[in-house]
Amino acid sequence: MAAVKELLRAENDGTLSFGDYTLGSKTKKENYEFEGDIYKVKTFSEITKLEKNGLFVYESVPGSAVENFRETDREVSFAVSAKGDVQFTLELEPESEYEVFIDDVSAGKMNTNLSGKLSVSVELAEDAGAQVKVVKCEE
Repeated sequence: MAAVKELLRAENDGTLSFGDYTLGSKTKKENYEFEGDIYKVKTFSEITKLEKNGLFVYESVPGSAVENFRETDREVSFAVSAKGDVQFTLELEPESEYEVFIDDVSAGKMNTNLSGKLSVSVELAEDAGAQVKVVKCEE
């Protein structure tokens, strides 16, 4: 997987791809319209952050490239790549339980905090990627 050189792009399948962890300095792309929402990405080697309509969606440390990001009421899925291990945080429903899958293997169930944030660490080989799926558990 490679960095997203245009920083933020819509894919033909209705998903978003964003982030370039190869950049040496912080770069951003703002006011990107996709399906009626306005997106903003900030990215470079140390961090990648995505906002939708001014609200937090995704952040990784260090920076990452995310491809085919899809978000529904019950699930978030995407492919992530970076120079090595990466920790990402997603904004989900507050105080809810989610099951996290990395490359179709369950990494366990996790709970979001009061603000709805869920943080996950993924071990990656250099410039390798992983498929991530976060599914809301039934109540």
